[in-house]
Parts: sequence; C-alpha cells; structure tokens
Amino acid sequence: MTKLPRSFYNRDTALVAQELLGKWLVRDADGLKRIGKIVEVEAYLGEHDLAAHSAKGLTERTKTMFGPPGHAYVYLIYGVHHCMNVVTEGEGHASAVLLRAIEPVQNLAGRTCGPGLLCRAMKIDRRLNAHDLLSDVFFIVEPDVAEKFSIVKRPRIGVDYAGHWAKRRLRFYIKDNPFVSRP
Repeated sequence: MTKLPRSFYNRDTALVAQELLGKWLVRDADGLKRIGKIVEVEAYLGEHDLAAHSAKGLTERTKTMFGPPGHAYVYLIYGVHHCMNVVTEGEGHASAVLLRAIEPVQNLAGRTCGPGLLCRAMKIDRRLNAHDLLSDVFFIVEPDVAEKFSIVKRPRIGVDYAGHWAKRRLRFYIKDNPFVSRP
C-alpha cells in the first residue's frame, strides 16, 4: 500500500473526488487498524459552491477547509453524526471531498453506507478535524492491486437549498457497489 502524497490532494476537487474511489481509508486506533475502500464521495468546490460549508466564508467551523490540502475536515451534523471530508486544492480555496460510503476491508463492524455510519465504523470524530492525512495513524492509500470499475455521476444528496448547485453532478460512486448509500 502506498500512502497518497500531498500533491494528490492539491488538484481539482472533482478530479480528486473521482480518483479517491477505490482508494483505502486507514485508521489506526485502539490497537486496531481499520480499513475501508472508498466507494462513494461528493465534491464541494469552494466558497462559490452554495452547497459547501465554505459558502458562508471563513468561520471557526470551516477554517480547516480553507487550510492546506490533504487534511481531514470533520464536523458534527444534526448534533449526532460525524462527517469526514478531505481538503483539496490550494490553501484558501476552501474545497473538499465528502466521504459518503466505504466497503469494509479490515476490522470494520456495522454499516458503512452513509457519512455518519462511515465515521462511526472508522472511529472518526471531531478530534480528527484538521488531522494531516499524511500521518501514520489516519491516511488514505493506493491499494496494492487496483480494481477496474465504472463511475456513476449524480447530483449530491441533501443540498436542495443550494439553487443550481443542487443539480450539479458532483456525487460519484462505484457502479453496482453494494455499499453505496443510495443509487
């Protein structure tokens, strides 16, 4: 397994989102290495994207999105569920990729099809906000054997408030993968 370099994240967000599919999210915690294959993501393109948290500008909550690429942006939604994003593009751009679903590879129990379930299974919470994804305990790797798959493009989920941004096809997932949150 080869850890993704910073340069992987410092590129166009929609491209990074699609290329994250099939990669493995690795979390080493509590003496256990948890691994899940990324099978569904959504791209959020910066301050001009009305569906992105960064559309409201730089805040205490969003400052990680404005930071350097290759860091985790983890937040709590509805006061219950954690969600994890991967910060992309250059510092100040405020774009990120939401990880929506993973396929269990190693040491994962419970459902993983949805951002909150993914974080629960991987033991990801706000303590990992701004965590550098080039660390040795929480990172993304290229698996030793890459599989071939088709990518489906759809509008993002739950962003109807975002005007024309709600219709943009910025949700990507592996076709026919049973761990995708919804077709």
